[in-house]
Amino acid sequence: MSKPQKKYLVTGGAGYVGSVVAQHLLEAGHAVTVLDDLSTGFREGVPAGAEFIEGRIQDAAKWLDRSYDGVLHFAAYSQVGESVTDPEKYWVNNVGGSVALLAAMRDAGVRTLVFSSTAATYGEPATTPITESDATAPTNPYGATKLAVDHMITGEAAAHGLAAVSLRYFNVAGAYGSCGERHSPESHLIPLVLQVALGRRESISVYGDDYPTPDGTCVRDYIHVADLAEAHLLALDAATAGEHLICNLGNGNGFSVREVIETVREVTGHPVPETAAPRRAGDPAVLVASAATARERLGWSPSRADLTGIVTDAWTFARREEPTAP
Repeated sequence: MSKPQKKYLVTGGAGYVGSVVAQHLLEAGHAVTVLDDLSTGFREGVPAGAEFIEGRIQDAAKWLDRSYDGVLHFAAYSQVGESVTDPEKYWVNNVGGSVALLAAMRDAGVRTLVFSSTAATYGEPATTPITESDATAPTNPYGATKLAVDHMITGEAAAHGLAAVSLRYFNVAGAYGSCGERHSPESHLIPLVLQVALGRRESISVYGDDYPTPDGTCVRDYIHVADLAEAHLLALDAATAGEHLICNLGNGNGFSVREVIETVREVTGHPVPETAAPRRAGDPAVLVASAATARERLGWSPSRADLTGIVTDAWTFARREEPTAP
């Protein structure tokens, strides 16, 4: 067996995005250790071949040492609604945990970090597509905690020479092999619509149909989770000592709520009843990313931008998770 190219710690690697990135690292020949407390992740989501440590990022110093070439940090609570009703949970874990992780990296001499950030840092954008130079004004504690960590990383890079890249995701979707979405509670549109197709929900709620968009429903930028994972590996190569690079990740094209619902109908062959619901406060009409920085600095471009393909992969995973899938 050939020697692994490099060794990486993946925090939150039992979750949706973290597990797919861990799998891609293994396929690239790297050694991977997953650190996850399984509060929202799943033990079976950890890819075969990865070492697994059940633990908190606050205790990362117990395991992190000079044998690691870098850290990919996904360990965070990410439910927007919960962050509004229980903000302290998010500040303690997302920010406090990241403070401890950065200290552990500094003490161990591990000087490369790729951070899972979010488009929620921008809040309600004034223009679209969104660029990294646009104002950051998060509208919920989840986005605020992620922005706080971005600020911490900027300071760490300037003061201590950390080589860091923050990747701000838009709507991640799809599946990769045995890794897919299974949040509890589920709040993302594509898996929710698939639950209707599976008969686990009676209908899908459409929150507002009078937006200034072609069909009146909100438009969002969907990115395949495998494209996202590939960006993380490129980010490791692009990380530069003393620099904190921030890149948006998205397709650059948007799909409306109705387009997603119709695509699910076509892919699954099942009816998907809709229920009209009032607009949700703070829902912008259009959220689409400019990924120009990721193209220029990482050499990244999404190759799975087709909505039908994204939904098909998510449907395959959803049926695998359903014991009596039709």
